[in-house]
Amino acid sequence: MPAALPEREETMTKRPNIIYIMADDMGYGDVGCYGATKIPTPNMDRLASEGMRFTDAHSSSSVCTPSRYSALTGRYCWRTSRKSGVGGGFSLPLIDPARMTVASMLKGLGYGTAAVGKWHVGLDWQFKSGLEPQTQRRRIEELPWEDTGVVDYERPFLGGPTALGFDSFFGIAGSLDMPPYCFLENDRTFGIPSVEKDPYNAQQKKGWMTPGWKDEEVDRAFAAKAVEFIEGHQRRRPDAPFFLYLTPSAPHRPCMPPDEFKGASQAGPRGDMVCVVDWVVGQVEAAVERLGLKDDTLIILTSDNGARPCDVDGNDYGHKSCGDLRGFKTDIWDGGHRVPFIVRWPNRVAPNSVCNQAICLGDLMETCADVVGLDLPDNVAEDSFSYLPALLGDLDEEERVRDHVVHHSVAGMFGLRQGAWKLCFGLGSGGSTAPRSEEPAPGGPLGQLYDMEADLAETRNQWLERRDVVRDMTARMREHIDRGRTRETG
Repeated sequence: MPAALPEREETMTKRPNIIYIMADDMGYGDVGCYGATKIPTPNMDRLASEGMRFTDAHSSSSVCTPSRYSALTGRYCWRTSRKSGVGGGFSLPLIDPARMTVASMLKGLGYGTAAVGKWHVGLDWQFKSGLEPQTQRRRIEELPWEDTGVVDYERPFLGGPTALGFDSFFGIAGSLDMPPYCFLENDRTFGIPSVEKDPYNAQQKKGWMTPGWKDEEVDRAFAAKAVEFIEGHQRRRPDAPFFLYLTPSAPHRPCMPPDEFKGASQAGPRGDMVCVVDWVVGQVEAAVERLGLKDDTLIILTSDNGARPCDVDGNDYGHKSCGDLRGFKTDIWDGGHRVPFIVRWPNRVAPNSVCNQAICLGDLMETCADVVGLDLPDNVAEDSFSYLPALLGDLDEEERVRDHVVHHSVAGMFGLRQGAWKLCFGLGSGGSTAPRSEEPAPGGPLGQLYDMEADLAETRNQWLERRDVVRDMTARMREHIDRGRTRETG
């Protein structure tokens, strides 16, 4: 990042601590303040009662790797080599080390920075001697699981959080259903994965684990490390603000709640894992209050994408994980990418307020820059917009944070939201919900167009009726792709 960034004259005298909590696969309907009745979420509900709840917040993708890339960089992931799908535990880094991240931006201003939890945007693992590193790197995701033993866990990995602006990192490489099954600390594994995973829980891929590894302990460890960071920062640097990027593994599969959370919800093991997320939020919130930091701390709570429809056994227990939205995780429909989004900032954000503005997880970087009074260079955060005016109630009734959001599904189907209209450039879900894809019928629509204000459930395709809207939005999407950015320059 540049040695110095231009600070605005009106920069607030005391910059706030910023805590960004992003759950894994927590849907729009999973939280009490968004309508959940079978899952108790008192801590998240309290955050909403003391702050602002957004109703139209979106991940840039309906799966996790690309949405996390966007949150950290302010740039759509489809502008990188990853146009679809997700990475694995051994995927190469997606974030160029020369690219500014939220963490490197804030670190440059004196913030203490920490990442705790699931990473899943790639690491550059090192390999045992005698092997050809470049060949192995190209092949590693295609290798049989036994051959992942070529990784040299005694050596540090490259391209991780500590190379991208975080002072410290404690977490896991990918999701809790993929190897390696071990904690990572800073740029090394915490222990050596040396035995085969045992037991394999629902839908977990084969691989190595560190001896004694327990899936159900992962999020408790993350909560402890998050609190440890906050407390340690206050001891060492009490006059400096901090940025905590906290990304629990829950409620993503395999849905293995600790014993004390089993039966905490009426929505099965997955619902119990949402309760785990709520507990993590409560642990962090309690530490902030115990240290007298509440008034100086901006907390943002969200999810990386939409939810799965049910537990791995197929039972949804009568719970709507994505509320009344159509589709689920992986899909281009709103259930895939509309997410809960809650912000608390005492004395700045009005308590118990609701914002209907369309925003995107990728807006974190421009918003943080706005909060700390920085003007970002044109070559960073190309798709990020500040929602600070919405938080502070400074928008006129007709003003918008952004007038468009680009989405894409796991299969790479694009969608564009502009005002009330949503255009999907293909037929079907583009994900896991049937029909995944459809061939256009003779004379039929080539894609999908929905009025999201009148038809939130996306039931009436107006592609043929409103060809003018299709034409204009298609041209707009092409412009977004060709320009390489959506945020205006200068």
